[in-house]
Amino acid sequence: MNAPLETKSPSPARLLPVGAEVQKTGGVHFRVWAPARKNVEVVLEGMAQEQSDGTVFDMTPEDGGYFSCRIQEAGPGVQYRFRLDSDPMLYPDPASRYQPQGPHGPSQVIDPGEFKWTDSAWKGVKSEGRVLYEMHVGTFTHEGNWEAAERQIQALAETGITVVELLPVADFPGRFGWGYDGVNLFAPTRLYGTPDDFRRFVDRAHKSGIGVILDVVYNHLGPDGNYLIEFSKDYFTDRYECEWGQAINFDGRESEHVREYFLANAAYWIREFHLDGLRLDATQQIFDSSEDHMLAALTRTVREAASPRSLLIVAENEPQRVIMVLPPDHDGYGIDTLWNDDFHHSAMVAMTGRADAYYSDYRGRPQEFISALKWGYLYQGQWYRWQKQRRGTPSLCLSPTRFVNYLQNHDQVANSGSGKRIHLLTSPGRYRALTTILLLAPQIPMLFQGQEFASSSPFFYFADHTAEIAHFIARGRAQFLTQFRALATPEMQARLPDPGDPMTFAKSKLDHEERRAHPEEYALHRDLLKMRREDPVFSAPRHRGLDGAVLGQEAFVLRFFGEKEGNDRLVLVNLGRDLELDPSPEPLLAPVAGATWNLFWASEDPRYGGMGVPPLPENGNWHIQGEAAVILKPGLERQTSPEP
Repeated sequence: MNAPLETKSPSPARLLPVGAEVQKTGGVHFRVWAPARKNVEVVLEGMAQEQSDGTVFDMTPEDGGYFSCRIQEAGPGVQYRFRLDSDPMLYPDPASRYQPQGPHGPSQVIDPGEFKWTDSAWKGVKSEGRVLYEMHVGTFTHEGNWEAAERQIQALAETGITVVELLPVADFPGRFGWGYDGVNLFAPTRLYGTPDDFRRFVDRAHKSGIGVILDVVYNHLGPDGNYLIEFSKDYFTDRYECEWGQAINFDGRESEHVREYFLANAAYWIREFHLDGLRLDATQQIFDSSEDHMLAALTRTVREAASPRSLLIVAENEPQRVIMVLPPDHDGYGIDTLWNDDFHHSAMVAMTGRADAYYSDYRGRPQEFISALKWGYLYQGQWYRWQKQRRGTPSLCLSPTRFVNYLQNHDQVANSGSGKRIHLLTSPGRYRALTTILLLAPQIPMLFQGQEFASSSPFFYFADHTAEIAHFIARGRAQFLTQFRALATPEMQARLPDPGDPMTFAKSKLDHEERRAHPEEYALHRDLLKMRREDPVFSAPRHRGLDGAVLGQEAFVLRFFGEKEGNDRLVLVNLGRDLELDPSPEPLLAPVAGATWNLFWASEDPRYGGMGVPPLPENGNWHIQGEAAVILKPGLERQTSPEP
């Protein structure tokens, strides 16, 4: 027997358009979108012994395909599912705030108001001085949870990190995974702790001066545990072909309700977890032909949710479409900044010589680094041989802070096949030199977890699925890596780690003791970030505030122009062998009037594990040390007596 509904309950006060929400006047209000269903019921778990006729509650149909009810007996911690028509199977809430038993189990009522925040003075992510740090919570510490990650926050702050970029945390099946196959978009995965553990992590980060943004996946859902289609087939569309499954319906039949669901999710992370922004995964797979593009609507929605706090919205966009970061009054989507694979690919070629697959249109030469630091994307509409089409759109007008540069990220480390970090694939000198460029360039730098102390832990692709799905995942992963000639060989294919093996996951965990075991690498990153933060030139990147010139086959100079006249910085980078700069007909090398260039910093300093730095000659041409970066700053010119 179904329990009757209260008929005189006050109008519900809701934070989200769907889901279960605790009411201040008592009870819980449930609301769900299920337009293809005639009857929807809420089934409360664990109440059968207490109230045999009170476990099932009818929901009242509303306009637009919604169903709702208020259950006085329910409260925080109660677990529940939905029954759809006469289907004997019970389904979790599409807007569940927590799945304590995973995506196939019941949903749990969460009251976000129970957590006591201490960050009322936090103003959000500042527009200047951003240094991103990509983190996968499950492998960031041995314990792999929010509590252990929280204990490392202060160390990140001392390093110079200002924003943590979390890999996706929406719940997914299995014991481990990257998070990109999430299926419960409102439920932080139970693998890392409770929702309040997540909130506590964010609160602690804010106390240490670090912002937190979250990688969200709005282009597909995972292959296991996705029950949205049971509530409505209109969540998905076959009008577009998505690389990883069914495309989300943002512009077709009933799409206004689908858009509402995803926009509510984006705002939810900002409001209920005090997050400082989002990283939008693979935006090229978010298809929308409507006048108000979903990405523009999303950006607008999360900014409204955060107001008056400032946000950082980052996008991954493989085709390199500048419309992403153009402001709305210029018909853009208003996103803040874009991942720049071009910089990474050039750096990878320069450091390793690896130049096949998607590295094949890069040479790793000085001009590529100069252009990437001056103009952002290298491909802004030119022919891209690897894809047999033009790639990119013009971005010459964009500020450098519209781009995020990196030498490592989760994808690229795993795509090496061996999972090795880049410092293990190149020479120490080249690695230090390009780290210098990464951390002092006017673009926003991003480090991948453990990069700051040269972690020896690999980072593999791992995903725990049922046997059938795991077989397809492993086979698909191996096939993907065959684009690299070396990884296509039978010997390497046989050695690729199994994504479903728990050891593949375990080997990817960081050992934070290496921060002390590798003091030279850690000092390099810490000192460069301090320079980026405190130096009057490096701390104030601006559009067209940098120029550069090629000095040799693997050598180049970058000149950072200070806002104050005569306060420039000169960065000499040589990725090859020693170079005698004779002659030197390059005006960027000329000192400012009345001054001379003095040695300010060098990547080959012994405290970073280098071989030492020879002094600059007072007269004559320069000797540029091989596999090194040197920074010069103006000093008073020495006065010499004229020759008789």
